[in-house]
Amino acid sequence: MEKNAKIYVAGHRGMVGSAIIRRLSAAGYNNIVFASSKEVDLRNQQAVQNFFAREKPNYVFLAAAKVGGIYANNTYRAEFLYDNLMIQNNIIDASHKNEVTKLMFLGSSCIYPKMAPQPLKEDYLLSGVLEPTNEPYAIAKIAGIKLCDAYRSQYACNYISVMPTNLYGPNDNYDLNNSHVLPALIRKFHTAKKENSPSVEVWGSGTPLREFLHVDDLADACFYLMMHYNEQGLVNIGTGTDLSIKDLALLVKKTIGYEGELTWDASKPDGTPRKLMDVGKLHNLGWKHKIELAEGIKSVYEEVKHNF
Repeated sequence: MEKNAKIYVAGHRGMVGSAIIRRLSAAGYNNIVFASSKEVDLRNQQAVQNFFAREKPNYVFLAAAKVGGIYANNTYRAEFLYDNLMIQNNIIDASHKNEVTKLMFLGSSCIYPKMAPQPLKEDYLLSGVLEPTNEPYAIAKIAGIKLCDAYRSQYACNYISVMPTNLYGPNDNYDLNNSHVLPALIRKFHTAKKENSPSVEVWGSGTPLREFLHVDDLADACFYLMMHYNEQGLVNIGTGTDLSIKDLALLVKKTIGYEGELTWDASKPDGTPRKLMDVGKLHNLGWKHKIELAEGIKSVYEEVKHNF
């Protein structure tokens, strides 16, 4: 990417989009455009076409999406499918019609089948049944990957797809009704410590295994791949290591300094038993994560603890 190129970051207010902007700015890219949802409703095809015709971006990071945890995914199934399909379809098509040089589509590790072999290789896509609780979101993201590949095949568009693992970091969502597990745990343990609660209840059994990547590492990987990767298909972005939800809870508990007990609500869903990315392709392309989980959680908590 040329330093003076115009770069559109869709979803600039979100955790991922804001991290990508930080990474671009640090590398000296200052011609960055974005629009709030009030300015441009990305679900509206004409609004998106008008925005692209006006701004004419050279590069696009498609990080805009409707996202949430197990509860939100399972409760708002229609919105998670419809909104995400519309957002990505409109941006990908507008990019083609306005001759965008390169586009990066960001998905999620939930695209893989629930019982796929571990770790998850890129070619396991569409090899089995999806996890029911987040199936609408996963189907939308799978459609986005295939749409990028279709535009590449039919129109020679340089559109690439990356699939991050579970993310955390600045600008995360700490709402207990629709946040992901790590920010929810940080919020719960912080509140329990502040209120001297004797125990903290955590959803599920604690046995599922999850992988976590700091969003600044994701942004660095996205920047690297935008520079060096130009192929169809997708690239997993993760650390290649995981831990149980129980061990994650204990790590957050220790980081925050909470002294009470842990209890488990086994009536709540666990989700997929394990979700570990195979990052061999990413490593072979020359990129590896830098921020380890304990260090990352500590830095995130120091940043957000005064906001609750």
